[in-house]
Amino acid sequence: MKKIFSSLLLTCVLTATMAAFAQDQMKQDDMKKDDTKQDTMKKDEMKKDKKAKKASKKDAMKHDDMKKDDMKKDDMKKDDMKKDDMKKDEMKKDEMKKDEMKKDDMKKDEMKNN
Repeated sequence: MKKIFSSLLLTCVLTATMAAFAQDQMKQDDMKKDDTKQDTMKKDEMKKDKKAKKASKKDAMKHDDMKKDDMKKDDMKKDDMKKDDMKKDEMKKDEMKKDEMKKDDMKKDEMKNN
């Protein structure tokens, strides 16, 4: 009976030891998997961040280009307005000259008639 009891006790101890060892191995495997997942997630986040930065840079560049285009258009409008103002001024001067010439002609005609 001592032999059976000791064999049974030895078997229980070995089984318990093996079970504990197996659980420890499974925990380590799970930890490795978690670490791998975290690394993958970090890499994915970094890729997304890079893409987002590139996209924002492109958007900023487009925005800057649009601002430049708007500024050019504004400058062109200002130039056109200046040209128009200059033309108007020239036309006014021409009209004034014509008016003066007519007045002079009228004065001459009056003087001739007198």
